[in-house]
This record gives sequence, C-alpha cells and structure tokens, in this order.
Amino acid sequence: MARPEINRSGEIEVFVRVVEAGSFSAAARTLRMTPSAVSKLIARLEARLGARLVSRSTRRLQLTPEGVAFHDSGVRILADMAAAEREAAAGAAPRGLLRINSYVPFGQHRLIPLLPRFLEHYPEISVDVVLTDHVIDLME
Repeated sequence: MARPEINRSGEIEVFVRVVEAGSFSAAARTLRMTPSAVSKLIARLEARLGARLVSRSTRRLQLTPEGVAFHDSGVRILADMAAAEREAAAGAAPRGLLRINSYVPFGQHRLIPLLPRFLEHYPEISVDVVLTDHVIDLME
C-alpha cells in the first residue's frame, strides 16, 4: 500500500496556529478549515511523531513539554522558510508585462530613448507603450 504524501510544513503551520490561537476552533477560522480537520491533522501529527503535543479539554488547550519544544522549533522553521522564499524572490529577475501610457512629447523625448537599455537589462520584461495626447481611463 502506498504511503500518503505528508505535507510537513503544512502540519507545522497548523500546529503553530493552534498554539497561537489558543484553540482548534480559532485556528480553524484563521486557516479556513473546519475544526474537525484541524483536530484530525494534529492527531495524525502526534501519531506520526509518537508524542502527545497537546492536552485537550473542552475549555483549554495545554501544551505538553514535547509540544512546547515542537512549537518553538516550528516557529523557527516557518521563519526560516519565509526568509528563504524572500531571498529567492529577491534574487529572481523581474518579468512580465510593463504597460506605459504617456503623452506624446514626453514619451518621444524621455521614455523611448531609455527603452533599449531597459530591455537589455531586463530581458524577461515586455513593454507595451502607448503615446497619446488623449486622457486615458486607467481603470478601463
């Protein structure tokens, strides 16, 4: 039987949200999940780890010592993942479509002369230039 794929970063995020929110229900609301889905995910996480992370009661949620340690590590892991994503995105070359609308004299004398150097520096950007003396509705 094939083992289902485990989304460890998702499990960590849900667990950290549960701890921060103070309840499964509150975490479920912020994560746009059902409380039962959050509860099942935490139960699967605990089963996979072989450790109880949370002591549940109807009124409060209490972390076990293992839960405290897992939460602390989880917060660090999520922060490291966010930092890695920011670094990767910052290093990525800009790409996409740049639309420029300008009145004719400014476009001819200032914008158009700069375009070849700009496109050489940012080859993954395509430019759509419209030069007109008419008022353009930007929302349209």
